[in-house]
Amino acid sequence: MNTPASPKQHLIVIGNGMVGHHLVEQLVERGATERYRITVFGEERHLAYDRVHLSEYFSGRDAASLALSTADYYAEHGITLRLDEAVTAIDRDASEVVTPDGRLPYDRLVLATGSFPFVPPIPGNDRAGCLVYRTLDDLDAIRAAADNAATGVVVGGGLLGLEAANALRGLNLDTAVVEFAPRLMPMQVDSEGGDLLREKIETLGVQVHTERATQRIEDGIDAAHRMVFQDGKVLEADLIVFSAGIRPRDELARDCALEIGERGGVVIDDRCLTSDPAILAVGEVALWNQSIFGLVAPGYQMARAAADTLMADRLDRAPETFRGADMSTKLKLLGVDVGAIGDAHGDRTPGARMFRYLDPLKQQYRKLVVSSDGRRLVGAMLVGDNSVYDTLMQYYANRLELPEDPAALILPQAGAAPALGPDALPDTAMICSCHNVTKGDVCATLDGGAVDLGAVKGETRASTGCGGCTALLKTLVDHELEVRGVEVDKSICEHFAHTRQGLYDIVRVEGIKTFSELMEKHGSPQTHGLGCDICKPAVASILASCFNEPITDAAHIPLQDTNDTFMANMQKNGTYSVVPRIAGGEITPDKLVVLGQVAQKYGLYTKVTGGQRIDLFGARLEDLPDIWGELIDAGFETGHAYGKSLRTVKSCVGSTWCRYGVDDSVGMAIRLEHRYKGLRAPHKIKFGVSGCTRECAEAQSKDIGVIATENGWNLYVCGNGGMRPRHAELFATDLDDAQLIQTIDRVLMFYIRTADRLQRTSVWRENLEGGLDYLKAVVLEDSLGIGEELERQMQTVIDNYQCEWANAIEDPEKLKRFRSFVNDSRPDPDIIMTSERGQLRPA
Repeated sequence: MNTPASPKQHLIVIGNGMVGHHLVEQLVERGATERYRITVFGEERHLAYDRVHLSEYFSGRDAASLALSTADYYAEHGITLRLDEAVTAIDRDASEVVTPDGRLPYDRLVLATGSFPFVPPIPGNDRAGCLVYRTLDDLDAIRAAADNAATGVVVGGGLLGLEAANALRGLNLDTAVVEFAPRLMPMQVDSEGGDLLREKIETLGVQVHTERATQRIEDGIDAAHRMVFQDGKVLEADLIVFSAGIRPRDELARDCALEIGERGGVVIDDRCLTSDPAILAVGEVALWNQSIFGLVAPGYQMARAAADTLMADRLDRAPETFRGADMSTKLKLLGVDVGAIGDAHGDRTPGARMFRYLDPLKQQYRKLVVSSDGRRLVGAMLVGDNSVYDTLMQYYANRLELPEDPAALILPQAGAAPALGPDALPDTAMICSCHNVTKGDVCATLDGGAVDLGAVKGETRASTGCGGCTALLKTLVDHELEVRGVEVDKSICEHFAHTRQGLYDIVRVEGIKTFSELMEKHGSPQTHGLGCDICKPAVASILASCFNEPITDAAHIPLQDTNDTFMANMQKNGTYSVVPRIAGGEITPDKLVVLGQVAQKYGLYTKVTGGQRIDLFGARLEDLPDIWGELIDAGFETGHAYGKSLRTVKSCVGSTWCRYGVDDSVGMAIRLEHRYKGLRAPHKIKFGVSGCTRECAEAQSKDIGVIATENGWNLYVCGNGGMRPRHAELFATDLDDAQLIQTIDRVLMFYIRTADRLQRTSVWRENLEGGLDYLKAVVLEDSLGIGEELERQMQTVIDNYQCEWANAIEDPEKLKRFRSFVNDSRPDPDIIMTSERGQLRPA
C-alpha cells in the first residue's frame, strides 16, 4: 500500500523586485517546489526588473529588456505569480494574507517588499510636477512631465539622486541637484572627493547646490515651481524629482506587530527570520544588526540565506546564514567614476593611516586607508577613475599584504607595486559578490568541463548581476584556461587564425584588396575558403577602412550584411529606412520640402532623430533606387545609417545664434562630418560639437566630443550612450582647428587599426593597455612614431570617398539587387500600409 504524499505547504513571497525574484530562483535551485506551493505577489504591473540599470530606460531600453525573467519561468516551475496586486494586510493569528481579492492562507511567508523613496516633509511637496525616482512607472511619469518642462531639480545628491539627475539631463532639461549635506554622496566620499565630484558634475552643465535645506515649494515666476531654502535663496524649476534616500516598506510588518527597528525595518536574525518564526524578511525591508542594506548584493545574500532556512532539513550542507555584507561600490554617475571600498572614511579603524592622491588637471582623486601597521588595506576612495578599483578590492576583501610602499597602488606610475594577477588571489577571493562566486567556484567550473567565459557565466551566473566583475572574471578565466594547458583562442573565427587587428595589419601591409585574396593567402586551409557571418563583415570593414572602395562593387558585395547590401536598415516588417546625411544638423528649407515631398510620394513614416537627421521609414526594396535618385538630385547623399561608420555629428547652434556660444559649433560640426563621412570602423561612430560648456549637443556622450572654450576646442574621446553608457574623457584642451582635426585623425585611425570586431570606442579604450595615458602618448606625443602614417591613412580614406548610393544608381548591374523578386520588378503584394499617428506605416 502506497503512502500518500504529504500535502505541500503554502509559501507566499510578498514582493517581486530583484531580491524577491532572486529568492524564487534560489528556491527553485534547492527543489523547494517539491515541498512548497509558492505564490508571489508583485505590487507593480511589471515582472521583476533590473533596478541597477534603471536609468537606461531613458536611453532606449524598454521594460522587457530590463526584465529579470519571464512569466513562463514561473509557470514552468509551478509558481503562481500575481502581478499588479498588493497585499494589504497580514493576519498572523489566522496565518493569512489579505488582498483586494480576498484572503490567502500561508504556512511560511517572506517579506521582500523593498523600500520607498523618502520625500522630505516640505510644504508643497505634493504639487503636480513633484515626482519620485524609483520604479518604471515613476520614470514614465518623469518622461511625460519633461515634455512640458525646460528645467528640472533633483532633491538629493546621493547615489540615486545623481542617477535621477542623469535621467533629467538625458531628457534635455537644464538640471540642478540640491543636497542637504556639505557635499555630494556624503556616505561614499570625503570633502576632497566631494569637491572634485562637484567640479566634474558642474562641468557637465549640472548645477550643484549643497548645504541647502528646502523650506517650502511654491508657485514660481519663470518656472512652474519655486524652491525656497533656509537662507532665503530660491531656485525655480518646471520639474522636481525627490531622490533623497529610501525607507523600508515595513508597513505590513508594523500592522501585524512584528518587531520593527527604532528607525524602521523588520528585525531579522542570521537566518533571515523575523520575530515570528513563520515569517522571513529579505532585502531593503530587513534590518539586520541595526543596519539596512541598500545594495543588491547584500539582498541576494539574504535571499540565499532565506532559501536555505526554508529548506534547511533537506540540504546536504550547513545552511548559509547572513552575517552582514560589504557595502563597497563601484559606480558611474553622470559618466563620472566613483568607488568606495570598506572603511573609506577611516573612521571605523583605530589608528588608520591614509594616503591621498589628487590630480586637478585629470580630475582624479584616490585615497587609501590602511591599518596602523601599514600591512592591510581597510578602505579606499576613488573619484574620476575606477581603473584601480578591482585591484584594491582584492587587497581589501582577501586581506592580502600590501606592498612595501602602499602609495604605489594609487600613484600614476605605480611601477613599484607588484601586479596583482589571478595567481595572487586565494581560492576564497570573491569574484562576483552578487551571486557569491569565488575564484574557487570559477576554477571548479573549469575543472568540470567549461572551456570558455560564456560557459563559466552560464554555470556560475558570475557577471550577470550588476556587471562590475566582468573584466576581472574574463582575466581570471583566460588565465586559468592557460594554466590548464588550454590555448585561449583569439582568432576572429575558424576561417582565420588571426585577430581582427592582425587581419587589418595583413591587409594594409600586403595591400590585399579582396576577401578571396586574403582567404587564399592567410585563410585556414581546412575551411575551403567559404568565410562566415563573423569574418566576412569584419574583412569588409577592414577593406573599406584601408581603401574605401564602394562596398557595392562585385568583389565586396558578398561580404556585406543585409543592411550594407541594400544600403538601408531593414525594419522588423521587411521594409527599409532611408536616412540622408544632414551634416551638423543644418538643413535648408528647400531640402526640408524635398524630404516631405518624397515621404508623401512613397508613403513613408518620418521621424526626427536624436542625431539631428530625418529618418524615412517604410520604403519598399524596389523603391529605394527611385527614392535615392530624387534625394541625390536635391543635393542629399547617403547618411551611412546602415553601416559601421560615421553616423552623425550633432551640434548646438553655437556662437551664430546662442548668447552663451563662444565658437561656431555648427561650422565645425559640418566640417568634421564632411571630413569623416564614409569612414568605416569596427563599430558605428558618433560625434558631438558644443559651442560652450553648457553642452547642449551632449558632446561628452559621444565617441568624439568637441567643446568650444575661450581658447579653442577641448576634445573628449571614447564615450557613448546605448546599452552600456560611458562618458567621454578629456583628451586635449585649447586646440586650434588644425590641431583638432589632426588629433581626431590619429585617434580614429589608431582605433580602427587596433580595435576588435564590433568593439565600440568606449570598450576599446577600457581594454587598451595603458589606458588613456597610453593613448595620449601615441596620439599627442607620437610615442610609436606612427602619427604621420595615421594621418596619411585617414587622408587616403577621405580622398577615396564617394556616395555609395550615387555610385549604385549609376550602375544597372547594382540596381538589379533592388527587387522583391529576382524575376519580377513588381512590388511585393503582401506589404500593406496602415496608419500610425496620422502617418502611413507598413502593417
